[in-house]
Amino acid sequence: MDQRLFRSRSRAAPNPRGLRRSAADHSSPDAAIEMARILDEPPVLVPEVLHGDTRLTSKWAHGGLQEDYMRGVAGHVAVGCYEGQHEISWRIENKRLTSRTNSKAFTLIPQGIDGHWNIAGPVVVSHVYLTQERLQACADEIAGGRPVEILPRVAFADPAAAGLLEILSHEATRDSASSRLFVEQVIDLLCSRLIREHSSFGSLPAAVIKGGLADWQVRRVTTYMCENLEQHIGLNELAALVGLSRFHFCTAFRQSTGQTPHAWLTAQRMRRARELLTHSDLSITQVALAVGYETPSAFTAAFRTIVGVTPSAFRRSL
Repeated sequence: MDQRLFRSRSRAAPNPRGLRRSAADHSSPDAAIEMARILDEPPVLVPEVLHGDTRLTSKWAHGGLQEDYMRGVAGHVAVGCYEGQHEISWRIENKRLTSRTNSKAFTLIPQGIDGHWNIAGPVVVSHVYLTQERLQACADEIAGGRPVEILPRVAFADPAAAGLLEILSHEATRDSASSRLFVEQVIDLLCSRLIREHSSFGSLPAAVIKGGLADWQVRRVTTYMCENLEQHIGLNELAALVGLSRFHFCTAFRQSTGQTPHAWLTAQRMRRARELLTHSDLSITQVALAVGYETPSAFTAAFRTIVGVTPSAFRRSL
């Protein structure tokens, strides 16, 4: 990556390449570790490390904070709140941000910003830990590599961002292999939302919006998906097929097909599943594996959502 910066205000040592600090750089602690230090109930990270070292938690409860100091951390933390309506404040140097926790708002802690926190009562929350690398990749697409600055938010009203965080909190508890493509797309949407609505991007001159995929690119990607329905398929490998970044690819694919890559792939998996249920003696578990699901339960849930009935009910109706 070049010298383009994706910055946040910080009193920590500068990071000239705009990427997250490595574990060897002790100027900023790991965000999850710092959260565990100041909270009575520490966050429990989902074991899987996602693209760009992104980490998720499911929902959990903690008892709030009483004027505790949090050091500036490596990476950015997005926090959704689902239960508990209490006053929350963050004192950064001589500025105090104050609001009330609620399910339509979210909190955003940019990399490197320290300050004193106060949460007046117990809450149920989830976290998404985003590295500088992950946000930088999105900024390179949306802002054309121009410097932007993530803004601190405290229980800030944004139902869209709050909704994306809740989706990720639910997906964090599911079979990660079967939902990984969907999770990565939701994280990409969250990154886009943070840059467009919660950074200095709005003050930049408008950039030229890139168009959709060429016909040959659509054919290459869709053929690849159809030929590999039984395999895990990631956004990175799909984007690489047509020489695009994951962010540009997702936008361009939707412009060209009217669907996200995940929705298109799921539809093809369900089409193939109906064929197998109709014309083969494979068990439900075998059909699930043949169309890329590691567990019958994940397959059944997806099939019922798309087709309207369970695989067993579909087969009985034939």
